[in-house]
Amino acid sequence: MASAHIFGRSTKGTPPVAARGEGCYIIDTSGKRYLDGSGGAAVSCLGHSDAEVQAAITDQLGQLAFAHTGFFTSEPAEELADLLVAHAPKGIERVYLVSGGSEAVEAALKLARQYYLEIGQPARHKIIARKQSYHGNTLGALATGGNAWRRSQFEPLLVQTTHVSPCYEYRGKHEGETPETYGLRLAAELEAEIIRLGAETVMAFVAEPVVGATLGAVPSVPGYFKQIRQICDRHGILLILDEVMCGMGRTGTLFACEADEIVPDIVTIAKGLGAGYQPIGAMLCSGKIYDAIAAGSGLFQHGHTYMGHPLAAAAARAVLKAILGRDLLPKVRQQGKLLDAALNDAFAQHPHVGDIRGRGLFRGLEFVTDRGTKAPFDPADRVAARFKSAAFEAGLICYPMSGTIDGKSGDHVLLAPPFIIEDHQIDELVEKLGKAIAGVF
Repeated sequence: MASAHIFGRSTKGTPPVAARGEGCYIIDTSGKRYLDGSGGAAVSCLGHSDAEVQAAITDQLGQLAFAHTGFFTSEPAEELADLLVAHAPKGIERVYLVSGGSEAVEAALKLARQYYLEIGQPARHKIIARKQSYHGNTLGALATGGNAWRRSQFEPLLVQTTHVSPCYEYRGKHEGETPETYGLRLAAELEAEIIRLGAETVMAFVAEPVVGATLGAVPSVPGYFKQIRQICDRHGILLILDEVMCGMGRTGTLFACEADEIVPDIVTIAKGLGAGYQPIGAMLCSGKIYDAIAAGSGLFQHGHTYMGHPLAAAAARAVLKAILGRDLLPKVRQQGKLLDAALNDAFAQHPHVGDIRGRGLFRGLEFVTDRGTKAPFDPADRVAARFKSAAFEAGLICYPMSGTIDGKSGDHVLLAPPFIIEDHQIDELVEKLGKAIAGVF
């Protein structure tokens, strides 16, 4: 029975009570099984009952649960940082452990600002991000994100950020334009915005390598991020990549930016880092940024009580060792191809499925009234909300969202199943997704 005192995500209705997890499934107190087709919110990459991660948590709890980082470091935190840096893009050398994705983005923004103060460029404070992006729910992260619906009621509280067009090939690429020329056009738009603002005042460009919640698993076109990297370098601007949802193996490489063959100055991770077993996130930065702080004030003016939490770090260390040691990255690529093929076989010709996209086990379907015109459904139709209910009734957890196009119009569903998903479970996912599509359309 659900508590009458929980302040949940919505005041409408009471969700079922999750009782236990079993691999790719969550079972509620009535015994109903739900295939976790989205890992919650791209979190549960190892499923819900990984014995090695559970043992790591129990073992650490028997030794030390908490020690404040104002006084101590801990072996799990140190070893997790070493493991992350060993597998991070070249030049990323330091790890700042926090409790989630929004905290990681806040830390990234504040570090970027302090970096420029330390090196004697105090005029740099402006942030450029992309429309239809999502970077977290805390005020700095929310201000950076470009989702109109999430921002609107809190607008008076948000620091000013400017937003350029997303790399959204399905809707943004002009007829006759190649993916490469489309990417060049978007890069030129960013550079024009930098010049408009005054390059000497711009601090950072923030982007998701594969856009998650707000667009539904949209990767960039070839060459786009290489152009972005060059523009940031040309103007002395930091490139911050938000891999909170798409990182830690979700797209088939440990860091999503590996596929784009670029190295950011700062990268944020969370969700898959702890796989849901503990709340944890991290902000990773280049040696150059860290060295500027070390040679200057020597103190990053930021901090959280639970940063570097030994129990969370022990869980994340076990998760990372599992991803790397069990060869799950090749499996993500393999099962991602199977999922993509199954989705296309089932829905590529469906009159209301306009686009199927993604990378690895990070896939999205965009819904339209007409495939030819790409016209979205009327927001009053509540397609995403109805789809979530229909899928849940069918025993599938997925991640539908509305406002895909501009924060108001458009609907999609995001899929991000556990890395351990088997072939027959991909079939089950697509079958249950089909039931939801049939129920809504």
